[in-house]
Amino acid sequence: MTGLSSSISSLYDLVERFWKPLAELSLPGPAQEMMAYAAFAFYVLLIAGGGLAAVLSRQLVRALVGLVLTFLGVAGLYLLLAAPFMAFMQLLIYVGAICVLVFFAIMLVKNTQTGEEAASPGLGQAFGAILAALAPLALFAPLIAARAGELGDGLAPRETPLAELGQGLLSYYLLPFELISVILLVAMAGGVLLAWDRRFRN
Repeated sequence: MTGLSSSISSLYDLVERFWKPLAELSLPGPAQEMMAYAAFAFYVLLIAGGGLAAVLSRQLVRALVGLVLTFLGVAGLYLLLAAPFMAFMQLLIYVGAICVLVFFAIMLVKNTQTGEEAASPGLGQAFGAILAALAPLALFAPLIAARAGELGDGLAPRETPLAELGQGLLSYYLLPFELISVILLVAMAGGVLLAWDRRFRN
């Protein structure tokens, strides 16, 4: 145990010795702003491309890869917002747990690609999908336009301490935090109901 702990300690010292000079590097202000815009554009394209791949792909594994890319893009946006804890939780929970669970479900369930999911969507489904995609834009566009002056002040995002984040989740945002669990429960119940109904149809 002593040899293992000393090996881990020496490895940590080596990583810290290599990472510390890189962390202390700083770019000029305009260069930092250009890098932030480039990273934002990259993450947005990653989210949009992954989302389209997840929705339009007929192969479930390819759709899952698109979903993973979308989650990675969201984690990158959290990093741009100076929220590394949220980015780490995004990677740990969604990429490392949910996507792995979905992958095992795909591998364990027989996928014949002959169900109603494999059929081409009709015009009604395509129109409904477009409306669903534009709904967040219609909801948040007036709010963003009203606060455009406040958002463009050029200030860097401030990292929120974990204690303050936990206090906010368990005090001010307790109701939305608990409603997420209810939404997940309703989604699970809906999935079981759909599977149960198809079982008795067949």
